Amino acid sequence: MSALVTLGETMAVLAADRPGRLDSGTFLRMGFAGAEATVAIGVSRLGHTASWTGRVGADSAGTMILAGLRGESVDVSRARVDDTAPTGLMLRERRTPDHTHVTYYRRGLAGSRLVPEDVDAELVTAARVLHITGITPALGTGPRAAVRHAVDLARAAGVTVSLDLNHRARLWSRHEAAVELTDLVAHADIVFAGADEATLIVPEDEPDAMARALLTRGPREAVLKLGARGAVAVTHDTEAVQDIVPVTPVNPIGAGDAFVAGYLAGHLDGAPLPGRLLLAATCGAFAVAAPGDWEGLPRRAELDLLRGEDVLR
Repeated sequence: MSALVTLGETMAVLAADRPGRLDSGTFLRMGFAGAEATVAIGVSRLGHTASWTGRVGADSAGTMILAGLRGESVDVSRARVDDTAPTGLMLRERRTPDHTHVTYYRRGLAGSRLVPEDVDAELVTAARVLHITGITPALGTGPRAAVRHAVDLARAAGVTVSLDLNHRARLWSRHEAAVELTDLVAHADIVFAGADEATLIVPEDEPDAMARALLTRGPREAVLKLGARGAVAVTHDTEAVQDIVPVTPVNPIGAGDAFVAGYLAGHLDGAPLPGRLLLAATCGAFAVAAPGDWEGLPRRAELDLLRGEDVLR
């Protein structure tokens, strides 16, 4: 059984290897990405067992995703290969060095066909953490019901429920997202949000006030991811603030999910709140310092690299 269990959509990614408009002759790099999968990989690289549940198509992209997750020691034994729909696709264009445009091909495809029957009750109830995001319930009624079923199983078994709001405006309206995510927040133990995402649930205010307002909705920990301003985390009796870990950024995609992976690994370590935040910020820094969503995630032995000499001989 796995310490961390998560479920959601993982897609194939075709990403331009250099800035400019996508056109005939553009070179594209093949990979895969998904918020929940990134968290599972990050937690696994930091020494904890992790499992991902989801659907992929009976195609080369689905094979790549499952092989890639297995290669990162993520348990995919409960993932399903759906032979009635292809794997979803993400097309990523770097229009300028500082602006990335993403196009999704996911509606009706394998990842959006997740249903409650795909959730393994034994796997969830034996975990220490169930991690969910606001992306999966936005994919449709089946995925939404699957998330709710997993949360109900976890709460009944005393498993910690972690929720990253991860609002995707292209998938649902702010009103629809607010209704669903407010309910999920009430059933979560740890909640992650960006400042704008938090306003779906609580009034806009200073970050620490917003985090404390989230606590009144049910969770015991609330973490606000503030980008270049760092992060703040609060419990009912503790608060911690974390600056970013400075690196030269290569790619901004995946930093938030890497942050969550670090925080949850710290939680599994039994680290205090400041230690969890530092590990989260360190993982976020590693992620943005390398191409891809998850490829730059650190292993435990690498965590001191960003605080050491620029060149190791």
